[in-house]
Amino acid sequence: MTTIDLTGKTALVTGGSIGIGREIALELARAGADVVITYLSHPAEEVVAQVKELGRQAAAFKLDAINSAEVDQVTGAAAQVLGGRIDILVNNAGGLVGRSTVAEMSNDHWHKVIDVNLSSAFYCSRAVLPFMTGGWGRIINISSVAAQNGGGPGAVAYATSKAGMIGLTKGLAKELASRAITVNAVAPGLILDTPFHETFTPPAAQKATIESIALKRPGYPPDVAGSVVFLASDLAGFVTGETISINGGAWFV
Repeated sequence: MTTIDLTGKTALVTGGSIGIGREIALELARAGADVVITYLSHPAEEVVAQVKELGRQAAAFKLDAINSAEVDQVTGAAAQVLGGRIDILVNNAGGLVGRSTVAEMSNDHWHKVIDVNLSSAFYCSRAVLPFMTGGWGRIINISSVAAQNGGGPGAVAYATSKAGMIGLTKGLAKELASRAITVNAVAPGLILDTPFHETFTPPAAQKATIESIALKRPGYPPDVAGSVVFLASDLAGFVTGETISINGGAWFV
């Protein structure tokens, strides 16, 4: 059986202390990678300890990913921990922020959502490039099914930002191909055990969504992490500029 081996690789996962990001960090470590995570409001000590228990090097840095100067500083610090290079970047930091119709949406809300999801991915991708050396690299962006179907009620800004991440993925894939850096995205649907749906999707809405899913179940963080680790591996070495939909058949592109 073919197994994914990331031994000797280094990874930076933004928003890696909880939910999807946490599981991605742990799955990368299980595959052999050393991992640095960033966090903002959720403690990261437990994830760092779990990565170290797997025999991998680990560290965590607090980061407001919408602050480009802070992104540059933390990325440099992460590279130091990881021996001077970052092979894999997972742009996971982001969120809905809040639901608002366009008619009621303030400029501040619009810009906050775009910055939290799209600008943060741009800042982190730019910051990691000086450390993604050696003729091998992976950038993986966490988009959303909202980018493909417009999202739920009050999610126009969020859907726009996540659609922008798909455009960023394609553009970067072309620009970085000469350096053998692949850039891909994943677009999760309903993923439970995450702050997103615990906060913004009431139980009745979750149930209705599950009924619309072909597989008749919600997703969970490991469902996303598996695809991310695949994209980070040599098995996906000829895949770039693509978006993998992870929604159980709720939406077919």
